[in-house]
Amino acid sequence: MITSSLSKESKYLMALAATCLAFSTAALAAEGHFKRTLHVTGPVQLSVQTGAGTIAVRTGGDSVVEVEGTIRAWNGLLSNGDAEKRVRYLASHPPVEQHGNVIEIGKITESSMRHNISISYELVVPANTQLSSKTGSGDQTVDGISGPLEAETGSGDIKGSNIGGNVQAKTGSGEIVMENVKEGVRASTGSGDIRATGVGGSVRASTGSGSVTVQQTGAGDTRVNTGSGNIVLKNTQGLVHAKTASGSITAEGGGKSPWYLESVSGNVSVRVPPNVCLDLHAHTVSGSKSTNRPLTLQGTISKREITGKAGKIVVAKSPPGKKNSWRMDSGNIHIDWVA
Repeated sequence: MITSSLSKESKYLMALAATCLAFSTAALAAEGHFKRTLHVTGPVQLSVQTGAGTIAVRTGGDSVVEVEGTIRAWNGLLSNGDAEKRVRYLASHPPVEQHGNVIEIGKITESSMRHNISISYELVVPANTQLSSKTGSGDQTVDGISGPLEAETGSGDIKGSNIGGNVQAKTGSGEIVMENVKEGVRASTGSGDIRATGVGGSVRASTGSGSVTVQQTGAGDTRVNTGSGNIVLKNTQGLVHAKTASGSITAEGGGKSPWYLESVSGNVSVRVPPNVCLDLHAHTVSGSKSTNRPLTLQGTISKREITGKAGKIVVAKSPPGKKNSWRMDSGNIHIDWVA
């Protein structure tokens, strides 16, 4: 009796699994591809968009833009099973428009062609390309263009390298990585790490939850904010504003502009060359403070606060009444002069 009951249950589960597998197979109903080669005669203005799918851009020849698309379609619960029909239509009528050197990819006007569809793009473009790319869900990678670059995704990672102009990158959830950007970077993610290295201009970076690493090659300003995560700043030469609610801050560099570093809970460590002179204000509610260089005190020193000068001159570009400031509610502050 027990054997019979188990047998019936096993048969039911096997039938249910087979039904789910059949439904899953039917759901991903069709896939298709298309390729286009577009001829250009100068700098390219390129716009790419997709509701769901990845975007990958790399550089090639100076006179052509190569477009390859992968289309995937699903049959929704209320659809008529027309996924294959929609894929065939998009493959034969790809959303690619060209007006001279201005190219627009991914614009689909028919609403029926946007539901349960994803299109991923692989593009080979001239180095002298300006790009605006957007996807509702999917990763983006861009390499080698002159820029500027504007990249946005609702959910996914954005990675750019060897960009000759300014970069703006935004994702609702995902990591942002920028390497070797000649000018400035603005990066924002709701949740995820941000890493910007080899940046020649200013950096603006914000994440709701994640770490931020910035390494600059020029004297641009740096403004960094994270709700929860560590901040690492390297070779900073300009004005610095860095704040984390929970995490440590490490800043290396030196210049004449002030630094404002704030952590609610975490350590703050500053490393500067020995020839840099600071007008210093360090504050912590709970934690220690240390420095390997003598300070000329202004006023008094307390358990929670240090105010003083390091060197013979005050920071030249500090606003009146402002000082380089390191503030914490809980954590240690250390200032290290290194060769």
